[in-house]
Amino acid sequence: MSKSTFEEEIKRTGKLIYTNIGDSMMPLIREKRDLLIIEKVNGRLKKYDIPLYKRDTGQYVLHRILKVRKNDYVICGDNRWHKEYGITDQHIIGILTGIVRDGRRISTKDKRYLLYVHIWCDFFYIRASILRIKSFLRRWLKK
Repeated sequence: MSKSTFEEEIKRTGKLIYTNIGDSMMPLIREKRDLLIIEKVNGRLKKYDIPLYKRDTGQYVLHRILKVRKNDYVICGDNRWHKEYGITDQHIIGILTGIVRDGRRISTKDKRYLLYVHIWCDFFYIRASILRIKSFLRRWLKK
């Protein structure tokens, strides 16, 4: 079986199914447990979409769009508070369309998913404050 890049797989089949490494999208995506369904992008993305993109460093990232700007997107992981700027359509490889958790498919169009998105993102500054405090406490307790 030959290996291919994410870009090659999406170009070849229009879809990519994989499991992630990292906790930046917790609690939505559980590391090495949930299957992610990424599909080819058609047109400009919108607020709350979750693109798979490749940073200029070559690192693949799956984070949520918080703001759509004229030439780029403002993006942040659900378990992060630092926003990332300057991600353009050229960086984007695909878009998350579903998650398979414990054998059940969760669509990004599902009403419960959309409720989670609005609660999680519309209160970004509250969430960011909580995450900062947790991070500070973890560092402080390690000392």
